[in-house]
Amino acid sequence: MNENLPVVDVAKIRMAINAEAPLTITTYTLPHRMELYMNAVLTTFFKELHQEYMIQYLIYCQNELVTNAKKANTKRIYFKEKNLDINKLSDYEEGMKTFKSDTLGNISFYLAKQKEAGLYVKLVLQVKNGMILMEVDNNSELTYFEFKRIHDKLCRAQQYTSVEDTINQVLDDSEGAGLGLVIMILMLRKLGMSEDNFNTFCENGVTKTQIILPMNKEFENEVSVISKELEKTINDLPQFPRNITKLSGMLDNPDSNISDIAMLISQDVSITGEILKLANSSALGLTSKCGNVTDAVKMIGFDGIKKLLVYLGSAQVFSKLPGNAELLWLHAYRVAFISYNIAKNYFPSNRPLVEDSYVCGLMHDMGRILFEGIHPSYLEKVKDICAKKGIDINIFEKLLSGVNHAELGARIAEKWNFPQEIVDVVRYHHTPSAAPEASAVLVKIIFLADIMVHYISQEIDYYQIDKDILAYFKFSSQKQFDEVIEKLKSGYDSITF
Repeated sequence: MNENLPVVDVAKIRMAINAEAPLTITTYTLPHRMELYMNAVLTTFFKELHQEYMIQYLIYCQNELVTNAKKANTKRIYFKEKNLDINKLSDYEEGMKTFKSDTLGNISFYLAKQKEAGLYVKLVLQVKNGMILMEVDNNSELTYFEFKRIHDKLCRAQQYTSVEDTINQVLDDSEGAGLGLVIMILMLRKLGMSEDNFNTFCENGVTKTQIILPMNKEFENEVSVISKELEKTINDLPQFPRNITKLSGMLDNPDSNISDIAMLISQDVSITGEILKLANSSALGLTSKCGNVTDAVKMIGFDGIKKLLVYLGSAQVFSKLPGNAELLWLHAYRVAFISYNIAKNYFPSNRPLVEDSYVCGLMHDMGRILFEGIHPSYLEKVKDICAKKGIDINIFEKLLSGVNHAELGARIAEKWNFPQEIVDVVRYHHTPSAAPEASAVLVKIIFLADIMVHYISQEIDYYQIDKDILAYFKFSSQKQFDEVIEKLKSGYDSITF
């Protein structure tokens, strides 16, 4: 790395926030410029969340945690060099007598050894399920003595009410006596939290220290105000086109037959074109071309046609909005293609799921499409409301960039009486763990497909993908993931809008 700080990628931070994906920064030696870079990323991250009031406190916490993690790694190297067993109490006590003085006098040696041994410090920032996670990891597993020391300091922190009180009473100098930890708890208290928001544990040889923070209630309230104003846009949207409503009613009628439905479809050029397009698309993987509407209806099925009409009706309504959502529709087509292929490969015997995956993939981002198409005059009206209520215009801008689009999109879907599985996909496609059981599998498929599209576009890295989702679809490595992506690419690259 050169001497200049890496540039903070604001777009990537926004993408991670919207996708509820983790951001990580890994270092082996933690030079000062890396600490500054971590601080800059944290600052940007919390500004994007409109949680500026937390920044000064959390920068202190972050610096304290990453320094402690680096010190823990250094300690492992030091004990190894001294031929001391860090897990043996007598050796631990002996080593700690000289650890500080010895390492400070020759720190470059020990840092080089740390890097050689692959001992890292990792910062993780993530938004998930309405909470903010700040985590610092290091791959030196806590000893019993270290864990006990942390626990004792957390208990002791309850005695103190101020930083001054803490400094006056904590005098032991062997390991800083946990002074920084106690001050950190006091910082959390200033944020209205407690030691309950702090957690240290080991997992697979990695020590993880977490601070879990709720979103600022004031911010949530302001988002709610703006969202309600934006929701009025939903009420101003027209109902579905009459021809599509009529056709949907016929599909719901058990007395309807394929020939009558095919005839009604044939009377509408745009519907006919889209149904034949779907029937002959690479998504359905047919070996021969489907040339007429009757065969297409047989191929897709009544339920599949009905869900396709949901997409067609939405597209017609959204096309009348003033914005340009072409790139969003292209993204939707790509997600639909990958969703279908995931469903077909993982759940080949579940035809309804396979059929639903394509249309749900098309519709998952309808909230963002609405944001893109909101009339400028209406935006000015909402801005005026923000000004009158003292709401930071930045919050409004963040909503327009896609924050909260899933909920607003779901409300549109409910207004238009979409099937429940589509409503659920739109609402939970960024938070699959929160999806109702009935639609959980479908939501996971769309979530993975959406992530894959962002991964192909290099907007997100493999490490940012939810590990539970990867495990659910039996991905055990990035190599395996990339192999699947390559298999999808030929069909994917041919998709146009």
